[in-house]
Amino acid sequence: MKINISNITLITLLWIGFASCGQKQNDKSTDQDSASVISLISATELDKVSDQILLIDVRTPGEFASGHIENSINIDYKSDDFKDLIGELDKNQEVYVYCKVGGRSGRSAKILEDMGFEKIYDLDGGINAWEKEGLKMVK
Repeated sequence: MKINISNITLITLLWIGFASCGQKQNDKSTDQDSASVISLISATELDKVSDQILLIDVRTPGEFASGHIENSINIDYKSDDFKDLIGELDKNQEVYVYCKVGGRSGRSAKILEDMGFEKIYDLDGGINAWEKEGLKMVK
């Protein structure tokens, strides 16, 4: 049996074309399925709306007492009842979260998303970014 090189090339190109088309389609559906309801917000953007929102400080009570953003409430990410307390909130309301630098608030935002909250804002850089901007704090 004689195999023609041009036939092999044609078969290879067709196979690559079909494989890449399928991949693009899968990538699109994955992007749509993983659309996040979590947005990062800068300290200056948060300052413009901070008196009109549900703002949660997810640091420990000691950290909260040492200084926090005005009108924020403290729900400690590390507490055993964190999910229970979060679960009492209105899932349709926009929720803003912050911590010291962004680690705990990022994990908290993911928990909120998993619990069905529809719009979540996470303070980029945490309260450290807030302080760096010289914005008002309650101490």
